[in-house]
Amino acid sequence: MRAAWLLVKQEMGNLGLSLAKDDIVQLKEAYKWIIHPQLSEELGVPADGKSLFEVSVVFAHPETDEECHFLATACPDCFKPAKNKQSVFTRMAVIKALEKIKEEDFLKHFPCPPSSPKNLCVALEIQCNNGAVFVAGRYNKYSRNLPQTPWIIDGERKLESSVEELISEHLMAEFKADSFNFSSSGREDVDVRTLGNGRPFAIELVNPRRIHFTAEEMKGLQQTINNSSDKIQVRDLQLVTREAIGRMKEGEEEKTKTYSALIWTDKAIQKEDIAFLDDIKELKLDQKTPLRVLHRRPLAVRCRIIHTMKSEYIDEHHFRLHLKTQAGTYIKEFVHGDFGRTKPNIGSLLNRTADILELDVESVDVDWPPTLDN
Repeated sequence: MRAAWLLVKQEMGNLGLSLAKDDIVQLKEAYKWIIHPQLSEELGVPADGKSLFEVSVVFAHPETDEECHFLATACPDCFKPAKNKQSVFTRMAVIKALEKIKEEDFLKHFPCPPSSPKNLCVALEIQCNNGAVFVAGRYNKYSRNLPQTPWIIDGERKLESSVEELISEHLMAEFKADSFNFSSSGREDVDVRTLGNGRPFAIELVNPRRIHFTAEEMKGLQQTINNSSDKIQVRDLQLVTREAIGRMKEGEEEKTKTYSALIWTDKAIQKEDIAFLDDIKELKLDQKTPLRVLHRRPLAVRCRIIHTMKSEYIDEHHFRLHLKTQAGTYIKEFVHGDFGRTKPNIGSLLNRTADILELDVESVDVDWPPTLDN
């Protein structure tokens, strides 16, 4: 290819015309021009160069290594043995050497115009792949014994399922994908329910065999997921673009979330003892990384805000607290204090020991994905 380019460059120069590398069509593009009409005729469908469906063909040519030997002599630092590589003359190594070698040095070692190959190349491998498809929605979690993602410690599974698996197993079956990647707007603990309009999530389906679904088919798939388990429900299930998923993560820490916490106190309380909590606005917290997540999160002090609180008296040792907070606030630690690692906390505000018995996420204020008429 380089020899052909240098020849064309020379011929164009003789005609008083200039030629830059950007003017050259890549070999793979030329191959597409040749193969697309043939595939269209054989399959009876139009060929689209921008389609998500990709056919990858790996060719081998027995003379290729021999032709590249002079490059190894001229640019030895470009060719280093690598594991799992049958030859040092990889595509990237050859490109690097061709960019480095001077034109006059190249022409000394390689014929220009290039000689005709003695043997045809052979197709070693043909792979068909579809570009990833993205599905988004919102999920509710009604179980206090269900993690968001598989709970596996030291290779041992702790619970039999997860939110991720209960949703993805049906998507994998319908889209006939090789694998998937799950993401969401935050996460809840295994013993925390997610109520209200649910938590936004997105799933990337890798190399799906089926990619086209009507709105009615997506609605039916949503119903299949919801009928399969009483632990979760999904809503607003829809196909989205890769770019749209970014909206789920945009300004994540500026978003707000609302919670309902059932709280216990060691000393008896009356309704008037907790009424002052309702008047506290924009309470600033300093939260050290909680002890319970220190094994997977770096040690840091994070400033978080409790925007509003509303108390609901139950009895002498129990009350419910409704909170609207900055996303990323550790609610459990705000209640019990985490041995003084979260300041202030409900215990310090009430001047007594407090602990949390139940926690529910009541809303995740992220305006995505779009609400559907389900």
